Amino acid sequence: MTTARTETAAVVELAGVGAAYGPTTVLRDVDLALHGGQITGLLGANGAGKSTLIKVLSGLKPEHPGAVRVDGADVALSSPVQAGRLGVATVHQNVADGVVPGLSVAENLLLDELAGGAARRVVTRGDTLRRARPVLATLGLDWSDAVLRADAGDLAISDAQLLVLARVLHRRPRLLILDEPTSTLTAREASRLFDLLRTLRDDGLAIVYVSHRFGEVESLADRVVVLRDGTVKLDVTRDAPTFDWAAILRAMLGREIELDLARRAVRRGDGTPAATVRGVALLPDAPPVDLDVRRGEVLAVLGLIGAGKTELAETLAGARPVAGDGTLTLAGRPYAPRDPAAAIAAGVVLVPEDRRAQGLFPGWTLARNVSAPFLAELSRWAGVLSRRAEAGRAAQVIAALDVRGPGPHALVDELSGGNQQKVVVGRWLGAAPALIVLDEPFRGVDLGARRDIAAAVGELAHGGAAAVVCTSDVDEALEVADRVVVLVEGRVSLDAYIDEVSHDDVVAAFLGQPGAQG
Repeated sequence: MTTARTETAAVVELAGVGAAYGPTTVLRDVDLALHGGQITGLLGANGAGKSTLIKVLSGLKPEHPGAVRVDGADVALSSPVQAGRLGVATVHQNVADGVVPGLSVAENLLLDELAGGAARRVVTRGDTLRRARPVLATLGLDWSDAVLRADAGDLAISDAQLLVLARVLHRRPRLLILDEPTSTLTAREASRLFDLLRTLRDDGLAIVYVSHRFGEVESLADRVVVLRDGTVKLDVTRDAPTFDWAAILRAMLGREIELDLARRAVRRGDGTPAATVRGVALLPDAPPVDLDVRRGEVLAVLGLIGAGKTELAETLAGARPVAGDGTLTLAGRPYAPRDPAAAIAAGVVLVPEDRRAQGLFPGWTLARNVSAPFLAELSRWAGVLSRRAEAGRAAQVIAALDVRGPGPHALVDELSGGNQQKVVVGRWLGAAPALIVLDEPFRGVDLGARRDIAAAVGELAHGGAAAVVCTSDVDEALEVADRVVVLVEGRVSLDAYIDEVSHDDVVAAFLGQPGAQG
């Protein structure tokens, strides 16, 4: 629990700010003052306008009605560079936007410095490594010289997130905006970040923290601002007598919803394996794993980053060869897909961990993103795509998952992150697969959208198919699954139906202690 800070003069202020994309209005008359020494938790369902508000503050959407003021003076945030000069720094949810492939990790850490003029003189590799280390120290990172020399484009998504965070925080901005900063971090990395943010807050920094994880906002925020339908619905400080999490949730979603779910009924299938994994090593030094994925059930595979859950997902979906002497079966028959296309043909589909890099086609419409894998199915004679069939398939996804946006012919880039995720999930649910594998499907997704996706996945599985949901969040696993498997360093630490174990049992399994075996 954080302590509310004494309010100071506003560092940055929005007055009557609006924004639109074509005919669609996404922000309406927003007034917001951001103060030094205060962490403001910005909450809202997917599509509420949070991303657009961040774009206004970071200079990515310079044309808009209303005024932006820094230290009381009207300014034009015409670009991210201009915003940075005025002390506004942003770490966006899409980490890839902040990393330049082809440059080393060290060069990426020094990107602002090099772009600002240091590149006009000769900079040796040794100089680059030496100057990169203080940037790393901002987050207490101690990466080796080999990592610093490596191509930043080859970093894991969690390390890329840390790189961007370290670079931005090293600038010591006056307003720091963080959009889902822990979505790819381990619990230890997130805890280190929280400690740093509290220190920066105490030093007078103004911080806007965007997250769908209520526990993070509860831990950090001195103040909560809620956006819904592009307007500020609630603005309350932690010390206010009206501060109430239930009211905050109502303001976000426009309806009542329980924060803590009662343990729901578990659905057990008929015991028939939809797929089996036998003798497959998920990590180089891990023992072989045996696992059944059963029809009629949602199986959550729970593990921290590096536990092997992504390796399992990619193996099932043909994106990774079966390791060693391991074998797979599908519907009782040997299954060894050469690639994802072969897996799809067999009825196995994957919703990948990184929707932006692996699951979407930027610059394409929502309808085209939904139909891309099924063009032959949606085409008429001579291979001509039926626009009506394509639009109809998109409309089914929009209705089934309550996708919020301008419509099927809008660019997918215009949708919020959560609605983009619904498009990716809906695309594959529409294929009526025998097995759907989802890797971190709720990353950057609000509570309402998470339940929409979970309900749709559950309906598919409980109708006779099977679903595997890979996640690093215990609460997500217990909310969406019938059965949970915990992976620790590539080995199974727990395998049980969720009505057989407690929350504490699952957490203990994370620590590598023996759990119930199903």
